[in-house]
Amino acid sequence: MITIRKMQRDDSKFVLNMMKKFYTSPAVATNGSEEIFAANVENILSGSPYVDGFIFVIDGKIIGYGITAHSYATEFGGECIWIEDIYIEPEYRGRGVGSKFIQHVKELYPDKIFRLESEEDNLAAVNLYKRLGFKELPYLEMVCGGD
Repeated sequence: MITIRKMQRDDSKFVLNMMKKFYTSPAVATNGSEEIFAANVENILSGSPYVDGFIFVIDGKIIGYGITAHSYATEFGGECIWIEDIYIEPEYRGRGVGSKFIQHVKELYPDKIFRLESEEDNLAAVNLYKRLGFKELPYLEMVCGGD
């Protein structure tokens, strides 16, 4: 049975290790850094209103994590929940953990707009997101800062 719960301070070591794996995988275009990972975890644990962290547990073992970020989307005229990170240890993939997490997020934040990013060649993830109702947006996303 899959349990999804809020991230706690005792989870930090596990999450930081999983972030290193996630951000060096083909699923993500940027590598991040240990400083960024630590800042993300600290913001989650200190109660930032902009970010929430979740832990995925099976049989008492942490097998993944998810992060959501909160914003406002003027193009949709409403609050937006970005599903920032979904990482599941390889041996637990394909068991419905990602689907359950996205459903959990939709129930936690009803009537919000949900957005996420994926590498185009991460076909398993792209197909999952499409099955769960996500649609591709036809534009280039750009960033400045955060280097």
